[in-house]
Amino acid sequence: MLKLERAPTRTYHTAIMDSRQWDDFQMRPDDIVIATYPKCGTTWTQRVVDLLVFQNTDARPIMDNSVWLDSRIFAPHAENLATLEAQRHRRFIKSHLPFDSLPIYDSVKYVHVARDGRDAFLSWHNHVMGFTPETKMKVGMIVMNDPDLPKAPPPEAPEDPQLMYQGWIADAEAEPRTGPGADLSYFDFEMTYWRERARKNLLMVHYADMKADLEGEMRRISDFLEIDTPTARLKELAKAAQFEAMKAQGPALLPKIGEHFDNGSERFLNRGVNGRWRDVLNAADLARYAAVVKRKLSPAAADWLEKGRLPTSDPRTAAD
Repeated sequence: MLKLERAPTRTYHTAIMDSRQWDDFQMRPDDIVIATYPKCGTTWTQRVVDLLVFQNTDARPIMDNSVWLDSRIFAPHAENLATLEAQRHRRFIKSHLPFDSLPIYDSVKYVHVARDGRDAFLSWHNHVMGFTPETKMKVGMIVMNDPDLPKAPPPEAPEDPQLMYQGWIADAEAEPRTGPGADLSYFDFEMTYWRERARKNLLMVHYADMKADLEGEMRRISDFLEIDTPTARLKELAKAAQFEAMKAQGPALLPKIGEHFDNGSERFLNRGVNGRWRDVLNAADLARYAAVVKRKLSPAAADWLEKGRLPTSDPRTAAD
């Protein structure tokens, strides 16, 4: 029988997400939740889990098979619930909520994927640059029609990524805000997962490790999900999960994404590389980042978020 181990302790309510949309969702004992800070390898991991669940390389539409339940900007909530209820395969649900905003059930598997914050930021800049006018208008309408949200129009993101970084890091330098409209910074968000990393039903995965050894990380995920994947098949599945393969299958994997982003899957599946921030951020920018890391992250969390598990250690065994 499904048992609730920990109810959400934080309501997360913005123009983009509402954690309360999990309240009327009926979990199944074998459900999988893929939960990440934005642009940390979410879609990549959704594809990995899809391949493991179905055990074949067919190009299935990710947004239909792996519903983003806390989202307010894609399908209506009632439609998402109906889609999930109708699914007969093992379900894998996407979330961009901090861990303390999710309900934690004993047999549900939670996969958290992290990435160096500077890489996540640069990918986020490309992401918001691609919003279609219709998507921007929809976000604005959500703000105007939600009585709980501050009535400020969403600001236009600057085309210069370094300029956008100034606002991103300033938000991170501030103390976390609470209440409707409040977003957690990357650092505060990641610590909600790090603090609960010892949970047996939470797997901490890192983007850099997936880049370094995709097949090995897929084996970890498969074993965690208790899916028996033969070695030969895993090799085949891992090839289908490579960035280049996903990029080539982009229109089939993300057939509806053009409704929300210019250039569709080409924009959404951008480059899939790390380290581009070195060409964008200067010494002062990096010093601000390092100061926030020191103040908000534990040493082991900082090490893992920057480098991943392979060069450091398994988060579950980390001392702090």
